[in-house]
Amino acid sequence: MKIKEFVKKYGTPFSRILGIDLSSGRSEELTKWFLASILYSKPIRESSATSTYESFEAYGILTADSIVEAGWDELVRILDEGGYVRYDFSTATKLLEVFGALKRDYGSNLWNLYNASKDSSDLERRLKALGKGIGDTTVSIFLREMREIWPKADPQPTPLVKMAMRRLGIGDLKIFAKERGLDLIRLETALLRLGKDYLKKGKDIEIQL
Repeated sequence: MKIKEFVKKYGTPFSRILGIDLSSGRSEELTKWFLASILYSKPIRESSATSTYESFEAYGILTADSIVEAGWDELVRILDEGGYVRYDFSTATKLLEVFGALKRDYGSNLWNLYNASKDSSDLERRLKALGKGIGDTTVSIFLREMREIWPKADPQPTPLVKMAMRRLGIGDLKIFAKERGLDLIRLETALLRLGKDYLKKGKDIEIQL
């Protein structure tokens, strides 16, 4: 399989799959993606994280205010319903802490956090400061797809993406994407799936650069 075919097949951004319209720039869409990014950051099947996000969507709990108002017990119930059983308690606690901080410090609006950030490093620092559960992986997942509307979004690849880069002999993602005429977000997303669904499981796939 050639790299362009591989990216086309495996590079659909997670936000698109979930029906989140980041290109609109609307605050509520950004918050939806931030919630989803937290769910995808755990070592859990993509389908389980997707199902859990859809449970939050079904109950209309997709804003910082509604997450905080739902409370711990209700969040655990929704997480369990979506199949997030292994991490339900810790994730419910994390969501309350993170979205509580977003509400308190930035008026529940991620644009306020972004506009207060001086540069890429400060943006990542502010995101992590929302709660101890926000680490490098969550920040990378979130900011990967925020590149299309946030110029300061410039995250480092996650360990799974780096694993796929090593497998294919890719040194710099931005340079490689530019040289091959590939969309950076879709390329990185495809590499994430290569690392998670193939390489981490001891499987391989032939990809021609």
